[in-house]
Amino acid sequence: MALVKRALVIGGGFSGMTAALRLDSLGIAVDLVEIDAAWRSYGAGISLNGATLRVIRQLGLLEAFLAAGAATDGVHMRAPDDTVVAEIPTPRVAGPDVPGSAGIMRPALARVLSDAVRKTAVRVRLGQTFTDITDGPDQARVSFSDGSSDSYDLVIGADGVYSATRGRIFPEAPAPRFVGQSVWRAVVPRPAPIQTVTMWMGPKLKAGLNLVGPEQAYLFLTEDRATNDYLAPETHLATLKALLGQFGSPILRQIGTDLTEANQIVYRPLESLLLPRPWYRGRIVLIGDAVHSTTPHLASGACIGVEDAVVLAEEIARAQSLPQALDAFQDRRWERCRMVVENSARLAEIEITGGSRQDHAALMKQSMIGLAQPI
Repeated sequence: MALVKRALVIGGGFSGMTAALRLDSLGIAVDLVEIDAAWRSYGAGISLNGATLRVIRQLGLLEAFLAAGAATDGVHMRAPDDTVVAEIPTPRVAGPDVPGSAGIMRPALARVLSDAVRKTAVRVRLGQTFTDITDGPDQARVSFSDGSSDSYDLVIGADGVYSATRGRIFPEAPAPRFVGQSVWRAVVPRPAPIQTVTMWMGPKLKAGLNLVGPEQAYLFLTEDRATNDYLAPETHLATLKALLGQFGSPILRQIGTDLTEANQIVYRPLESLLLPRPWYRGRIVLIGDAVHSTTPHLASGACIGVEDAVVLAEEIARAQSLPQALDAFQDRRWERCRMVVENSARLAEIEITGGSRQDHAALMKQSMIGLAQPI
């Protein structure tokens, strides 16, 4: 008798879509509910490492991904004036033929995954979410916002950093913590000198560019902020222009000069969350940002989320009972996710306190080596 016959995935983001794909491949009947009726992915670009590309290849989506994004090798670290201070290798984790890092527009990555989901037997229910979950010895009963209800052998909460599923099963869980930095993002024309991921380390600012296609790059800039204050959207353009103007780099200064509202400027305070174990209660388990939300310093938030989905499916396929599968899942994921969340927070701390650039580069390199290990 199958361990899980029917599963519900709450949340249609990267982690949730990957979970739906992997469970469907096991012959499990999957419902995926997504509160956004248009199933949109907001934001500008996203940087991914080789470990993420390893999962994308495992899903059979590498060709579609590379057609929609860009892949490169190495990270170049520069001083504010363009002087290269370090070159960090990015291991070719997905295979010798696949570069060690990549960039893509968030909506483009969402389309690659959602197109794949739509080709499966997964039942996608848009514009809906759960209103109640009652866990039972044999199944969990779930009520939905459209007034319907259904029963499942497994419920997966993949509904992000402000997860309603987490609040339902772990009301005592800590809230996400503001780390003292915010990030600015925008999409800009690709500067000719930029051939791979490039970062400029300033005293209180860090800027970076990653390619997201043959003609576009994704700009990110982290800014120290003592408090998490609201910034009105109408101030975003002028503020980002001024921040870029603080660098001596001609590349960044030119980007700042040319910047307009058309560059899709996005501002977000950075928050961090690592939920202590257990990550499940009964038949309800959390994955992705719902359980470990990280800052973008290692470009690994999406990575550890989609890895969660792969590992969860693997353990369900091999276990003799659901508790055994869920225990094995969290045991395999804990140390890796802890490393990403805590090392990312440490990188933010080094930047905020004006710490050693050498320590910063060494921690990045150490983390990349760790992420290259099997999951």
